[in-house]
Amino acid sequence: MTTLSSDLREALAKVGTSTLTGVLNRRGLKSMTLFDVWPLRPEQPRLVGIAFTMRFIPSREDMDGPTSKNRSTIQPQAMEECPPGHVLMIDSRGDSRAASAGDLYVGRLKARGAAGIVTDGGFRDTDGVFKTGLPAYHRRPSSPPSPIAHRPIDLQLPIACGGVAVYPGDIVVGDRDAVLVIPPDIVEAVAQEALDTYHYEEFAEAEVARGRSLKGLFPAAGEEAKRDYEEWKKKKG
Repeated sequence: MTTLSSDLREALAKVGTSTLTGVLNRRGLKSMTLFDVWPLRPEQPRLVGIAFTMRFIPSREDMDGPTSKNRSTIQPQAMEECPPGHVLMIDSRGDSRAASAGDLYVGRLKARGAAGIVTDGGFRDTDGVFKTGLPAYHRRPSSPPSPIAHRPIDLQLPIACGGVAVYPGDIVVGDRDAVLVIPPDIVEAVAQEALDTYHYEEFAEAEVARGRSLKGLFPAAGEEAKRDYEEWKKKKG
């Protein structure tokens, strides 16, 4: 079972998805950032958690219509079973014609200690979703109720979300720019490399602000920049 220490969560929350994407790319992982999936609000908290997956298939009138007796119970089940510290990742097939969830479902996730919710579809009641304080990512707002377009069909199986394969237990990180997944077996190494990169870029930004040229500073650090960086780290403690 995948776990995340508090130190690892803190490191992943500190570095940006742009930095993590660069680290993953250097490791040959080029398809880890969800496409066309955005934060519900730019000012929402950053997202770090473990993937808990749910999958939708297209709805059908005899199964999901207003008079059907075959309505799925998978969606409320997901809200009750997604563990604390996990992110409910929803495969909505990129279809935002109807909502993937609304404020009551998201509020329940928040109350149970979930870390966030992500769909490549849309959320309804977005003001209410934002008020829950749970980090939420989607394609665009969508007011119609879920059964108009979606039937929840299963939990905790590999899914596609935003064009990315997401496996239960993957590590999910999101910020204002994007949301991405990291394989759990390499997350510690990725986080450490990203943290090192973050600190160097912090140094480089300060140097650029002072008027220093990018030559020998970024993207590749020359010997002089490396020495200056080590001195900067000592002073910073």
